[in-house]
Amino acid sequence: MSRGDNKNAVKILQEIQKSGAKFSWLEKLFRDKLRLERLSQESQDEIANLRQQLTVIPESKPDLLLTPSSDFIDFISQTFNLVQHDKYKLQATGIEERIFEYLETQLVDYINDEFSKFPEQQLSKKLADAIDDINNLKRGKDPDYRYSLTPHVYFMKYFLENVYCLYLAWFLIYQHGLLNHKMNILDIAAGPGTVAYGLALLLQSVNEFVTLPQIHISYYSLEKQDTFQYRGLQFWRQYIESQAKPINAYYRFVTNDILNWQKQASSVPEKFFDFIVVSHCFFSDADTRVKAHNNYKEIFANGLNDQGYVLLIIQDKKLFKIYNCQLSEDQEKERNIINQFLLELGLKLVWYQYLTSRDSRNPCSATEFSKFAEQTLPKQIYMTPLIQKYFGQKYSSNYKLDDYVILGKRG
Repeated sequence: MSRGDNKNAVKILQEIQKSGAKFSWLEKLFRDKLRLERLSQESQDEIANLRQQLTVIPESKPDLLLTPSSDFIDFISQTFNLVQHDKYKLQATGIEERIFEYLETQLVDYINDEFSKFPEQQLSKKLADAIDDINNLKRGKDPDYRYSLTPHVYFMKYFLENVYCLYLAWFLIYQHGLLNHKMNILDIAAGPGTVAYGLALLLQSVNEFVTLPQIHISYYSLEKQDTFQYRGLQFWRQYIESQAKPINAYYRFVTNDILNWQKQASSVPEKFFDFIVVSHCFFSDADTRVKAHNNYKEIFANGLNDQGYVLLIIQDKKLFKIYNCQLSEDQEKERNIINQFLLELGLKLVWYQYLTSRDSRNPCSATEFSKFAEQTLPKQIYMTPLIQKYFGQKYSSNYKLDDYVILGKRG
């Protein structure tokens, strides 16, 4: 054993063990040495095996991205009557009736329940204040959004139409293969959470074509008016969470004025978000707009993760008015305006689409569009009677589009 003849020594140890004789201290020492060598070899083999597994994991790890379904894309294209007139202009004159009809009926029930809490005279006064404030949008001014029923008036006049737009915006992102089943979203000037509703409705539609993995959405609402946040969450709980397969969404409220936003005092996490969204919150007043854009730029720079995107949605006339231009079919002018807009926000273009109900960028009269909408566009069947009752509106409300959907990244 002392000469290092291990094979022969092992054979001798086995014979001694079979005979029942006791090992000498030298034989015990050699037996323990063999055991340690065996354990050491087993450990080395296990380490090598683990190392091999670690090199394989990145290649076999399931992708978080949702693979677009061609059947679903075809379904949406047909249901919404999508027509790609040119590289950037996408017309939509249809709707996913079942999804939006249920949303609309639930919203009408919610508003009726809310209005039933007020005496008729008090309700009329509160609605008049809120309507006058929100109608500033038509006068080219920025509303205060400070009245108790302003969220309800927004729900009635703009919410369904904006969810319709956001649904298609998220569809375009899905079509490009950019949606994850685990997403962190910051919604700036979020209102009642229209961005979250548009995404939730789209995922409901997708889930009827393909079995989605468990969806996890961390949704941060950055909004000045806490009443908008409260009403948005209240209706979310009534509508979204009553679904058979609700998405798993974590709501976080940051109640802060974007015009007075300060990074030092903010609870918005850094380098965290997959998407930061600004939907229809671009100011008419030039000084206010510059201040807001500077704050947006800082939030984008600090809040996006390395692979993150910014989704901007702005009405066509408002975008062109910023640069003192008129809408036209001049695509070069359109691209220049889009790029200038992104440059001011510290972003570079990934892609954009002009979502429109019409087949032309050129303006038309209100009378012409009203006739076109009545004949062609999907109607808000359940909301219209409510609007006619409280606002005295004579015509039917429709789902319509006139927005630029712009996807950008940090410049």
